[in-house]
Amino acid sequence: MQSYPFLSVYRAAVPAVILWMAASAGAQVALPKLFDELSDYAAVARWPQPEFTCKQASSYDRGKVAPDKPGWFANSDQNQFIRNETHQGRAEKVMLDADGPGCIVRFWLTTDQNKKGTLRIYLDGAPEPALTFPAYDLLSGDLGIGLPLAQPHPGYQPDGNGGNNLYLPIPYAKHCKVTWEEASNGARYYQINYRTYAAGTAVQTYTRAALEAARPAVERVNKALSAPPDHPQGTSVGTEADLAPGAEQQLNMPPGPAAVRRMELRVPPDRLVSPERALRSLIIQMECDGERTVWCPTSDFFGSGVGLNRVENWYRTVDPDGTMVCRWVMPYQKNASVTLLNLAGSPIHVGLTAIVGPWMWDEQSMHFHAVWHHEAGLMTPPARDWNFVTLTGRGVYVGDTLALFNPVATWYGEGDEKIWVDGEAFPSHVGTGTEDYYGYSYAPMGVHHTPFCGEPRIDQGMTQGHNTSTRTRNLDGIPFRKSLQFDMELISWKATTLTYAATTYWYAFPGTSSNVAPQQREAAAPVPTLAEAIAANAPPHKPGAIECETMKVVAKPADKFVGEQDMAAFGGERWSNGRQLLGKMTAVGDAVDIEFRAPDTAPRKLLLYLTQAPDFGVLRFEVNGQSVTATFDGYAAGVQPAPACVLGTFAPRDGKFTLRAAVAGANPAALGAKYYFGLDCVVLEKP
Repeated sequence: MQSYPFLSVYRAAVPAVILWMAASAGAQVALPKLFDELSDYAAVARWPQPEFTCKQASSYDRGKVAPDKPGWFANSDQNQFIRNETHQGRAEKVMLDADGPGCIVRFWLTTDQNKKGTLRIYLDGAPEPALTFPAYDLLSGDLGIGLPLAQPHPGYQPDGNGGNNLYLPIPYAKHCKVTWEEASNGARYYQINYRTYAAGTAVQTYTRAALEAARPAVERVNKALSAPPDHPQGTSVGTEADLAPGAEQQLNMPPGPAAVRRMELRVPPDRLVSPERALRSLIIQMECDGERTVWCPTSDFFGSGVGLNRVENWYRTVDPDGTMVCRWVMPYQKNASVTLLNLAGSPIHVGLTAIVGPWMWDEQSMHFHAVWHHEAGLMTPPARDWNFVTLTGRGVYVGDTLALFNPVATWYGEGDEKIWVDGEAFPSHVGTGTEDYYGYSYAPMGVHHTPFCGEPRIDQGMTQGHNTSTRTRNLDGIPFRKSLQFDMELISWKATTLTYAATTYWYAFPGTSSNVAPQQREAAAPVPTLAEAIAANAPPHKPGAIECETMKVVAKPADKFVGEQDMAAFGGERWSNGRQLLGKMTAVGDAVDIEFRAPDTAPRKLLLYLTQAPDFGVLRFEVNGQSVTATFDGYAAGVQPAPACVLGTFAPRDGKFTLRAAVAGANPAALGAKYYFGLDCVVLEKP
């Protein structure tokens, strides 16, 4: 008889699957129920049963001890582990060590290009890991979870820097430990959000058999998260109006108990004088059962930030044609209304539609809330904590949208989130960088969308201008019983003055309050622009300067780079116009010829301004084919502008000057390439 080994494997697995299915049927927490919760819009609108706390383990700088102690803004957030252990002769670094019953609900990590090593997750004290990833990479291994439960960040490369998110819930009955075995050194960052249930909660611990039995649920959730279901059953109510400045339009919902299950706002941008100003000044307000629960500019409420920027999110969708959709479920017991208020200086045409469905109101039901906190003039340095929101009462925090304006071209987001729950002495959520909180890494990064995180707007590659980040929470929602405080550190790569606007979302029982009041004046204020920021922050031109980066390159080695370089990373204001012409030469004799117009036919004294750096070479010069006596040593221990190099007095030829810079050698202390050079500008003086 022919033998089929895979049949014996299948038969051996069947009893395990059957036993798991039987056990999970009686468990309060098991994979099928977690997958149901993950793909159910209404799940976050009820106080969780069974109850849990949500915390975060991360690689934050352990120098953070307390707000009144040194190191509160320490920023070395890599390679910070709980301790080192030895397992079967292996040296493993512990990332998470949590008693159960509990569940990992979000796992984010990133690293540089060196990913060699092994990530392991041990459950319930077992000597062997339940999950093993053969790299610092949650997309590796053989889980086969697929997108978007396993979600790479934008620009992800298997062998490059960057990281990814894993939204696969990993429940455990007794204990969970996550470790990293280092095969070679690298920069390791991580965040693990995990639930801890009350003692005695029945949790079915993750096993591979459990995952295989739940494959239909995995496929269903991936499909739902990739294409959010957007047509709930219910009664449609709506209104349409031309709102004059200062006018309101109210839409009353059918009597409760009921829940708004979908809300759509339509604002045609072609009918607006300024879409950005109009949508920041068009306020959406909501009242439920006699309490104001929402006050927010419309574009911020829907996750777009300033303007109509595409949003593709589990809870919200924004289309640049002016259609904005919200799928947060908003229950109410007796009555509810939505009011649109126009704070702009011109009329706004609006169309608002809500789908209202049945809701069984009980002691677990909560109202949906959203508020908007705006502040301009936030100077950093010094580093500071900026408060998104502080809540008092009982509810569940479910996300936020950060819309900011950065006047300078530099990364603003080195700061970490800090979230205190129920009066903690130290925050139970401390992050590793603003971009990491929003699910990506190694910022700046381009526009991207995922079901629970995204960057709908980035005006400029180095984050000058408007930037919008958004994160919504599902399994990783944060319950609070008394209070919640959310702060974000403001730490920029260079000095800047930021404008922050944070929209926060939460569910709560009646009587819960926030420290954020309506800010009508700020919502009605003019919106700054990228062009204004560039004009206001452009480094000055040196008086009389002709910028080398604007000159015509008439000759260069065919295989060598010659081009404009932005000097912002080195203190751009120290260079004329903040830029230079960079030549990446590699050998003695390599030369570049550049050409610029003369103001007239009279001779001029030429002053050349250059850059010094550790890898810059020694240069000699010619002007209109005539050799110049002066030479220039481009070496310095740091990157810095050099004093003027006087080339001499020359008459223009055919109405122009042609300048040649040629590599003559290198300083003995030069490092790296040794023959690079940087030309800032030329100043012409009368002799």
